[in-house]
Amino acid sequence: MADAATGPARPRLPRRLPRRLRHPAAAPLAVLCAGVAGAVYLYVTDPHQPGHLLPQCPFRYVTGLLCPACGGTRMVYDLMHGHLGRAWLDNRALLLASPLALALLGTWMVHGLRGRRWRPRLAPWAQALVLLGAVAWAVARNLVP
Repeated sequence: MADAATGPARPRLPRRLPRRLRHPAAAPLAVLCAGVAGAVYLYVTDPHQPGHLLPQCPFRYVTGLLCPACGGTRMVYDLMHGHLGRAWLDNRALLLASPLALALLGTWMVHGLRGRRWRPRLAPWAQALVLLGAVAWAVARNLVP
């Protein structure tokens, strides 16, 4: 019930998630399923053409500039259709980083399926290097026509 002083009653959440949702493989499997569902939709939806349900980049919408990930959706579409050259033109940095991202997802999946939690650690200097690389890529792609 709602109390006038405290406002509407909040629903009670379970104290713990069900056991199957706490399994170390639950999160990587959910990410994999979401990725497959997105890839299926993307395969039949050309992001190079207007009139689809794919989201617009919020950074580009607000600033008019390309963010480090802009072109990633078009890049994946082009890769799925065998157009490596067009994927390279869409976003070179993401194309080069894709094998690493897939390796990280695979490692997370293997650890989860073996019942172990995997939390990769990245040293502060490596975090700074990734951030500086992303900023440099964003600046370079907005300055060079």
